[in-house]
Amino acid sequence: MYYTTSLLEDWIKDFYYSIDIFHAHQLDFLDIAARLGLVVSFEEMSSRFYDGEIIIEDRLSSQEQWQDFAHELCHVLRHAGNQIYMPKMFLELQENQAIYFAYHFCIPTFMLLKLEMPNHRNQAIYYLANTFNVTNKFASQRLDQYQNQIYTSHLVAENSKMYTY
Repeated sequence: MYYTTSLLEDWIKDFYYSIDIFHAHQLDFLDIAARLGLVVSFEEMSSRFYDGEIIIEDRLSSQEQWQDFAHELCHVLRHAGNQIYMPKMFLELQENQAIYFAYHFCIPTFMLLKLEMPNHRNQAIYYLANTFNVTNKFASQRLDQYQNQIYTSHLVAENSKMYTY
């Protein structure tokens, strides 16, 4: 199988390795926050990063809380500025980056590559959702991203063969 990782996927792998996380069973957002010295609180409000604290909506499922944590962690680790004062398009860029980051952070590619994925799509989604403690919808979207990257990597490899002969 061909798979070319992106810079984000490499960054996430390096990040996890730097805090000694190598396997899906180690993916616990409260543990990750503690390793980073971050405060996490649970409140009756939408999830956000505010005043040095990651606030997670307490009415969400554990899967949704994990997904929201990853989204907010992207803002902590990879963004700067106060979203209240930034231009709308820059705010949208940061939000889109955080959404994309969350997919790769919650289901890291370096862990995906080690899995024996079921052949049937619905079984694969269920397997990913349970292995990485995410919702089925989230697992489905991440599976699509992963399979698209495999397909793209394969096409690039095949095209490069054509031009090397």
